[in-house]
Parts: sequence; C-alpha cells; structure tokens
Amino acid sequence: MVKSGKLRSGTGSKLKRWKKGHSSDSNPQTSRFRQAAKSRFFSRPSGKSDLTVDALKLHNDLQTGPLELSSGGRKDAFMEEEPDEAISERTSGTFLSGLSDCSNLTFRKVQRFWESNSAAHKEICAVLAAVTEVIRGQGGKETETEYFAALMTTLEVVDSAESQAAVAYLLNLVMKRVPAPVLISKFSDTTKALMDVMSKQATAETASALRWILSCLATLLRKQDASVWTYPYTLQVFHGLLSFTVHNKPKVRRAAQQGVCSILRGSDFLFTDNAPTHHPAAATTAKFCIKEMEQAGGSKEDTTTLHVLGLLKELIGTFPLAAVKSCCETLLRVMTLSHVLVTANAMQAFHKLLSGKPNASTLSPELNAQIITALYDYLPSENDLQPLLAWLAVMEKAHIHLANLQSSLSLGHLPRLFSAAMSCLLSPHAQVVSAATNTLKNLLTECIAPCLDEVGIISATASAGNPAYICKMFKIVEEGLSYRYHASWPFVLQILGCFYQVAGKKAHPIMTKSLQSLADLRSTPQFPFSGELDMAVGGAVESMGPDVVLGAVPLNITGFNDDLEFPRSWLIPVIRDHVKNTRLGFFASYFLPLATTLKQRGEELEQAGQKLEAKVYQTLQLQIWTMLPGFCTCPVDLLASFKGIARTLGMAINEQPDLRLTVCQALRTVINKSCSTEEEKVEVGRFSKNFLPILFNVYSQPPAAGESGTYRMAVLDTIKVYLAVTETPMTCTFLQKATDKLSSTDTTEFTRLAMMDLVVAMAPFVDEVTMTKTFELIRPFLETKEPGMQKKAYRVLEEMCGGEREECRSFVMANLETLKVVLLETLKNASSPAKRPRLKCLSHIVKRLGEEHKDFIVALLPEVIICTKEVSVGARKNAYNLLVDMGNAFVRFCGNTKEAMEQYLVLVYVGLTGSVTMITCTVLALTRLVFEYKDSIEVSTMEQLLHNVCLLLSSRTREIVKAALGFIKVILFIMDPKTLASHVTVMMEGVGNINDDVRRHFRTKLKNIFTKFIRKFGFELVKSMLPAEHHKVLVNIRKIEARSKRRKQATEQPDDSESEEESPKAKTESIEDILAESDSDMSEDEGKAKKKKGKPQKGRAWLREGEDDDPLNFLDSKVSQRVLATNPQLKRSNKVEHGFKVTSDGRLIIKDDEEEGGKEKDEEEMKDILEEAGVKSKKTPKRKIQNDNFDDDMDIEPHLKYKAGGSGIHRPLSGRPDTGADYKSKKGKGDVKKKGKLDPYAYIPLKKDQLNRRKRAKLQGQFKGMVKGAQKGAQSGRKMQKKKRKA
Repeated sequence: MVKSGKLRSGTGSKLKRWKKGHSSDSNPQTSRFRQAAKSRFFSRPSGKSDLTVDALKLHNDLQTGPLELSSGGRKDAFMEEEPDEAISERTSGTFLSGLSDCSNLTFRKVQRFWESNSAAHKEICAVLAAVTEVIRGQGGKETETEYFAALMTTLEVVDSAESQAAVAYLLNLVMKRVPAPVLISKFSDTTKALMDVMSKQATAETASALRWILSCLATLLRKQDASVWTYPYTLQVFHGLLSFTVHNKPKVRRAAQQGVCSILRGSDFLFTDNAPTHHPAAATTAKFCIKEMEQAGGSKEDTTTLHVLGLLKELIGTFPLAAVKSCCETLLRVMTLSHVLVTANAMQAFHKLLSGKPNASTLSPELNAQIITALYDYLPSENDLQPLLAWLAVMEKAHIHLANLQSSLSLGHLPRLFSAAMSCLLSPHAQVVSAATNTLKNLLTECIAPCLDEVGIISATASAGNPAYICKMFKIVEEGLSYRYHASWPFVLQILGCFYQVAGKKAHPIMTKSLQSLADLRSTPQFPFSGELDMAVGGAVESMGPDVVLGAVPLNITGFNDDLEFPRSWLIPVIRDHVKNTRLGFFASYFLPLATTLKQRGEELEQAGQKLEAKVYQTLQLQIWTMLPGFCTCPVDLLASFKGIARTLGMAINEQPDLRLTVCQALRTVINKSCSTEEEKVEVGRFSKNFLPILFNVYSQPPAAGESGTYRMAVLDTIKVYLAVTETPMTCTFLQKATDKLSSTDTTEFTRLAMMDLVVAMAPFVDEVTMTKTFELIRPFLETKEPGMQKKAYRVLEEMCGGEREECRSFVMANLETLKVVLLETLKNASSPAKRPRLKCLSHIVKRLGEEHKDFIVALLPEVIICTKEVSVGARKNAYNLLVDMGNAFVRFCGNTKEAMEQYLVLVYVGLTGSVTMITCTVLALTRLVFEYKDSIEVSTMEQLLHNVCLLLSSRTREIVKAALGFIKVILFIMDPKTLASHVTVMMEGVGNINDDVRRHFRTKLKNIFTKFIRKFGFELVKSMLPAEHHKVLVNIRKIEARSKRRKQATEQPDDSESEEESPKAKTESIEDILAESDSDMSEDEGKAKKKKGKPQKGRAWLREGEDDDPLNFLDSKVSQRVLATNPQLKRSNKVEHGFKVTSDGRLIIKDDEEEGGKEKDEEEMKDILEEAGVKSKKTPKRKIQNDNFDDDMDIEPHLKYKAGGSGIHRPLSGRPDTGADYKSKKGKGDVKKKGKLDPYAYIPLKKDQLNRRKRAKLQGQFKGMVKGAQKGAQSGRKMQKKKRKA
C-alpha cells in the first residue's frame, strides 16, 4: 500500500508539477490546443481571414489576465475602426465564424455538425464557413439566393469528391428555399452543372455526392413551369434522374425515387388554377417502368423488378388512363412468375392504386372491372395465409372504388367476390376467416347500402338487374348456415346480421326463410352461438321492423294451451334491445292485447292455485311491456298512434305499480327523442291534462305497506319532462292547485314535501305573475326551522332564478331588490341542508348584477367563504363556483382584470384575521381564486399572498396547516419555475416550521409536496433548506424516484425476448403490413436448425402437390394456387397464451401496479391538484337514504360501523367459522369429496415457528389429536359398512 498524500518512488520525474503558488491558475503554461490550431489542424479558408497574430495575442492576454486594457497601443491595434467603444468579452473571429454565427436558418441543421468526428461533416462545416465569409466579404445579406449562387460557383471549381459532396449537400438544403423565379431563370446553367457532376459521380467508385445531386435536380425540376416540359432537354434531364431509380446503391436509388415522386406529385404548376390533369412526364415514367420490368424478365435473383415495383406503387396513381392500363397489364404478367416477393409488391401496387381513389381520367370503371376480373386468376389457396389476406384487401378496395365510380357495374361483380370470400370461411386460418368476414361487411356497407335507395322491394322472383344481384349475394351468404360452415357460424351470423341491417328494409321478402332457419338453430339444445344469433336477428328487427320478423318467426304465445317452455320467448329481449324507428301502432295492435291476455291468464291460474304457471305468465307480461320504450324511440306514426295508446298508458301508471317505471321511461323517450317537430310536441302535449294529474296523484300518495317507493323518482322525472311540452296556462293552473294544497292545514308532512317537490318542478315553466305569487308563498318557508321544507323552498327559488326562459329573467330583474333583502335576512336561519340550493340561487343572481349592486356581493362574501367547509359536497362545490362568479362580477365592474382581482382579493384577505375556521376557509377560497385567475393576478400580489400563507404553516391547528399545504401544492403546479425559484427559501422555511404533531399527521401530504420540490429544484437544494428531521423522508423520495425512473427505462427498451411460438397477428391496417411477412415463414427443419450466418433466402415458395397421388397439371388455370408463400407442413404450436412477456431464459416478466399505471398516476396527480383547488369535489362515502326524500345532496359523512378483526380485544366474538361445514355429509357421518374443491383433509400450514424445539411437544400433541379424530372416523365408517353387509 502507498501512504496517502505521497507518490510511489520514481514517479516524481515523470509528472509535471505546478510551480509553488500557481496550482490554482485557470490557464497553465502549456498551450497544446493553440499550437494545434496554429499548425492548421483545420483547412484554412482561401479568402482573407480575421485571424491575425495581434488578434491571437490579444486573445491570450484576455484569457490569462483581467479583462482590461493595459496599454494604449493594444487598444489601437485591436480597435482601429471603433476607437470610442470599450472592448467586449467576445474573442476575434476565426475561420469557422461563418458557421457559428450564420444568420440563415436554412443551415441550422449544419451547425450541430461542428462537434462531429466525421470527416464529411467537418468538410461541410468548412465549406459553409468559407462560403459565408465570401458572401460577407462582398457585402451580402446572406439570403438563400446568394448562397445558391456561391455554392453553384463552388461546385464548378472544386475537384475532390469530398468537397463536391459537401457542396451538393448544402445546395440540397438551400435550393428548397430559393425563390422559384431564380430557379426558373437559371434552369439551363444549373442543370448543366449538376448533370456534369452527376455524370462524373456515376462512374466513380464513391458516389457520396450523387444522392444530393439527384435531390437538387428533383427540386429544380419541381419548380419549373409546365411550358419548360415541352422542351426535349428537360425530358432528357428527367430521364437522367429516372435512370438512377434502379441503381444498385440503396441511398442513391431512394434519393432518385423520392425525387421522381416529388416531381410527378408535387410540381408547382400542378397546384395552379389551370393545372393539367397529369404531369407531362407521367407517361414517360410509365414507359420506363414497363421497359425495365420487361427487360428484367423472369430471373428470380434480379432485383430490378422489385426496385421498379417499389417506384411504381408510389406513382401509378399519377399516370394517365392509357399508361395505367399498360402498367396493370405488366403487373399481371410479372405476377405469373410465381415469385413471392414480386407478387407481393405487385399486389401492393394494385392496393395503392385503388385505395388512392383516383378519378376516371386515371382509372375508368371499365379498367377497374377488368382488373377485378383478371385478379381472380391469381386467387391464392385458402391455406396460403399472407397472400390470401392481401388478395382480399385488394379486391375489397377494387369493388369499393368501382362502386364509387359506377354502382351498377359494381353490383354485377360482387356475387363472384361473395362466393370467393365465403369459401375463405372454410380456411383453417382464423385470420383468413376474420379478414373475409370484415371484407364482406365492408362491401355490404360501402357498395350495397348506397344503391338501395334506387332499388324497390326485392323479391325472390327478380330475374335481372340490381335486385337479382342482391338476391344472388344473399343466397350465397345464406348457404353459410349449412353444416359445412359450422366451424365459422359466428362469422356467418355476423355477415347475416350486417346484411339484415343494410338491406332488410328493401329485401325482407327474400330473408324470411333465413330467419326461420335461425329460429330453428336457436331452438336446438346447447346451441353455442346464441349471442351472435341474437345480434343477427336484432339487426333484422332494427331494419325490417318487428312486424316482419314476427311474421316470419311467430312468438307462439297466445295465453291458451301454450307450451310452458315458450321456445320462442328469446325473441322478446331481442326485440326489446333493437326495436326503434318502427310503428307504435303495431305495439298497440299486437302486444297490448297479448299482454292483457297474459295478465288475465296469470290471474286465473293464481286463483286456481297454480302459482308457478301464474308467475311465468306474469313475467312474460312484464317482459312484453319492457318493449314499449323501444317502440317509443322515434316511431314513424307518432301523430296517428299516440292518441290510441295514451289512455292505456295512463291506466297502467295509475293501476299497475309494477309497470310504472317502464311506462314513465316510455313517456320520457317519446318527449326527449321523438318529438322532433312542433306538430309532434303539440300532439303529445295535448294529453298533458290527462297524464299530469295521474302522475301528480301517484307522486303525492305514500307507497302502500310493503311496497317500494323507488318509482317516485321516475314519476317526478317524467313530470319535469312532460312540463316542457305543456302549455303555460295549464301549468299555472296545476301550480295554483299545488300551492293551495301546500297551504292547507290538514295535509300531512309527506304530502307537503311532495307538493313542494311538484312546485319545484313546475316553477320554471309558469309566467312571471305566477312566479311572483309563488315567491311570496314560499317566503315564510325560507325562515322555517324544518330543514326539509326550507331546503325545498330554496330549490323553488333556485329554479325560478336559474331558468333559461325569458319569464325567469324578467322575474329576477323585477324582484331583484326584494330578493337581495330576503336572502340577506334569511342568512342567520339558513340550515346546513339548505346551503347548497341557497348558494346556487345566489350564483344565478350574482351573474345578472350590475356595478350598482357591488355592496350586496361584499355582504355575501363572508357567508360564501365559510361555506367552503360545509359538510355537503354540493354546498362546497357551489361555494367555490360562487367565489369565481363573484370574481367575474368584479371583472365586469372594473373592466381591467388585474385591478378587479386586486380589489377582490383585498376583500378576501380580511378573513385571515378571523377565527380558526374563518382562516381555514379563507385559505381554501384563496387557493381556488389563485388557480382560477392565475394569469390575471400581479406577481407582487402572488408573492405577498405566498409569504402570508407560509406564515400560517407554523400554526398549531391542523385544519389551517392542511389548507396552507393545499395552497402550496396548487402554487407549485401553476407558478412559473423561474418565479417560483425566488420563493423556495420562504416555502422551505414555512414547511420546516411546521409543528411536530402536525408534521406527523400530514406526513403523506408533506411527502407529496417534497416530491414536487425535488422534481423542480433537485434533491441537494431541497435537502440543504430543510431541517434534519425531514432528511430521512427526502432520501426515501430520491430512492423511489430513481426506482421508478429505472423501471420506466426498462419498459421503454424493446423486448428482445419474444415467444418462439407463431401466434396469429392482429388485424393490420395497411397492405404493407399484411405482406410484410409473406416470406418470413421457416420450415420446421429450418426452425430446429441453428441459424447460419449470411443473408437469409428471400422469396422462398412451396409447391403443393396434387391430392390422392394425382400428378400436378401445370396447364391448369388454377395452377397458381398451388404455389404457396407459407410452408404447408409448418406445425403451429398450441401453447397457451398466458399474457405475460418472457425473458430470454424463460422467466415471466410480471409488472407491478405502479409500472402499469403510469398514466393513471398522472391522472391521479392532476385530480389531486383539482381537488385542492376546489374545482373537483373530494368524494366522501355517502350514507344510504332510508326514507323517501329524493334530494340528491345527502352528502353527510356516515358513522362507520366497527367490524371485529385481529386478536385480543379486537377478536371476533361470534366464534370461529366452521370451515368443514361445506364437506359435511347430509345423509350420514363423515365428509364427502366435492368436484372442483379441495379434498376434505385438515391442511396444516408450514411455518418456520414449527421448527422450534421447545414447542415440539405442543405441536406433536396437536397432530396426535388430529390423527385420533381421523382414526375414530375410520372406525365408525368400518362399523357402518359391516352392519350394511350383515343386513
């Protein structure tokens, strides 16, 4: 070991030491880097440089000495041009100054290259610096045009390949921003220079500049006018660019292809008013592609065809019609090569063409139809997964595009595709079945649905035209119900359901037979796909209507001599869930008599003592009534049929309590969803004189003994909805009767509360005079000592003040002074339950006040602040909202938001001098106001407020400290970090001064605040500002943050260890994804063998031999289906998907909840901030409402019942649960084994305490007792068996 502070012997001479007293010098005597700079480490620019010996000497002096001038001579030497200005800290310019301070934003991408170690990057930086210096030397303004001219000159001068590449790169950047007139005027000179460089680079080994030259050419051609393309020279230049699209170097080829695409798709003249339909060079490009593919021939190793296909799939949509036709013919020819990758790329080209939705000038309906017909010759085998998925995707796009161009032609081609897609449902691949199903559903919605408006009713006798095509398609789908397709029945049912929804309205005559088949399938025992079948029939109900469906599949329920199994009863919930937009009269004519019959039959059976059968009929009757809301959803015959059913509905509400919920829901549905016209509203409102008295009576009567009162809330909601379509004079009459009954002395308390609820419902729908009378009537109730009546009186006032009708606004303005006086007088007598509606009422009034009523707002402020600590969640929420409304009122009064906030906050500050409760409520109010008006409060005001709140942290009262901590949490969220940094010390001092008892109580809240401080300002700063008792928590927070950061990084890293099993891929969105794996399947032997180094074999294909030893006929028209891209002998693994990721060594990766809940954590944090600011209410457990008062703000915190659990005095006294009771035999002694449960043995837990030697005797005694019990049971069992044998 070497002693500390000393070096090993012999090392002193090897090291360089500072002179005594100079170890702290900033610059040592050695100047290695300056020497390197002097020796021209970088290439010196050719022009005159500012780097002189005097400037370098001055730079050295400034670095080693103070920043001042020691002699006048140096000043003269350095500042000859500006003798009056003081020297700055900036050093003199260097040869790279043109790069570092280049003002043109085009080259901001280059400025990060100067630190790179790449020679090419350094060359780019040097060229840019030199060009910038030249432009500045000539007095230029560093515009794009100047850079373009300078770089073009440089390109002609430089000879080295590296410099040419650098200049070409910079040219590529700047030419995109050069004005188009410049490029048009300099077209010939620029193209000549670029073509010269391109021809030299094309034959060179290193073509580093070629890709940038190609990009420059593309930019130049893209900016030219359409007239330039008439010259042969322009097409010659374009052909030069086009020839590089099949280059063997990927970067060059990609640059050329991108350039050609940008020219044909994005030339400037294509976006003018008189733009041509196609680019002039489009036809030339198409000929080039065709020529290259034909020259490549059928060689499988030649990649030229693939390169051309890559270009073609991007450009084929821009070609004219004749060129598109030629290209499609060439694509179909190269697909006959049965080369997997070529076929895949050709399909991609077709998909790109069709999904781009070209117009008829590019793809005519006839050509589209010819493509569809030709692609049937390339239908892959149903066992060939990826090619078949691609074929289905292309055919789907082709038919949808053809339907957009010419719907009648599309319908003629659809039956053949339906037949091919239905045969795909027999495929063993689930992915193919799912894709075929989605294809058929998309075709139904995109191709068939739009043309049904032009088609009449479709019958089975249709012989030609569109109806015949639709009939043929449905028959093809209907064949899917045969047993041959039983494995795919869920998908067939989905297609049928979609067909019903799309065409059921017009084609129901041809669909009744399939409905009968579905009903027969549904009645078979243990039919496994009943859910899918119900959805399919539901689609039929939705489109055809229940009358057509029931005509094909009758319910077979009459009420007399019925099969008590009711095999068709499944239709009732299906109709209930899907019926809409149908005839309400059908319910009145078919279902109402049936429900009446079933009810009578149930009563007869109950009188006869057959209670079970009676219950079945009663249940059926109730289920029939549940269909009524569906029939009331947008009925087509509301005006004609509602009057026929209204009387029955009124009687049902009045006489049948079990139907009230359903009938009330139906009435609300009629008014809310079906009354779209004024005539319908008048028709339904005409019966308000009949319905409303019935509803009033039902609501005002107490429920019968043993009857639930849950229907009363539904009745009240129905009353409120019905009042919206009731005439105002009638509502006033009803309100007068309710108030008369309310003021009557012989009414019970229940009736009075019910009448008050009805007054609340009717108050906003009456005229201004009636509102004033109602206000005078409820005025005494505002001061009553009954909390229920007082609260409902405030609810009446709230509805009248907050109504949207003009009468409500007039009432408030006419009685404003009276309302102010009454509300201020009743402040002392306002009970806690009445606070919520009272505050809401005040909020409505404050929104309509002018500046002259400012004193009223000031008088209300203390009450509102105190209410921020109310027990009721609704009251607290309304108090916070009212504080904001008052702030908005001050803004209205002042006009200037900041002055208004200054005045408003001064009034709120007064609460900080009050009692403990007042201080707490004031801090809560200030928290909400700061959060709401964070952008409108002056910085000085915010700072003063923050200082005052931090002083409150030293209080001994927990409530005050809790409110102050909430304020700090909100401040941390809303305040700018720079502004917050100047107040960290004050906040830390305040947190450090918290009382020990209070600190322990709020340790979780404090930990949350410390975490936010550490994230904003760092661990060390926060630790240095807090006392020692907080340090342990801070260290713990740092560990938690570091752990969560590591976990987050681990989850973001790509998972290299994937399961080796071949799982089916999810449905892809593009054909590129579908075809991405067409060549990725490996044979079973290759999968087992070790992977060899080298390039993987591409384009592998398998040939499927003939069946039953038949020789393969290569002249067969369907021989292409025998060439497979997927290994037919590949055995798929049947491993169970467990849902967890696996590491490379086979271990499961199971994430913690905190890892999975990253977003949830952020949402919880945001929710916490909103709760502290009073924007969201903090949820408290609500007690169950045991009476019939339906007020929705019973938010009093409940008294939780204690539940025993644990040991000692907390042990449960009810005795130990008998765990073996489930296994006890009902017939005799002993236990029995039960399926799916553990065996009935005494399971002994394995604990490490049982290894204790001192307790061994005790444990052995327990086991002996168990053994003895088992022996007794066995002996008794043997005796019983002996007795049975003797008997």
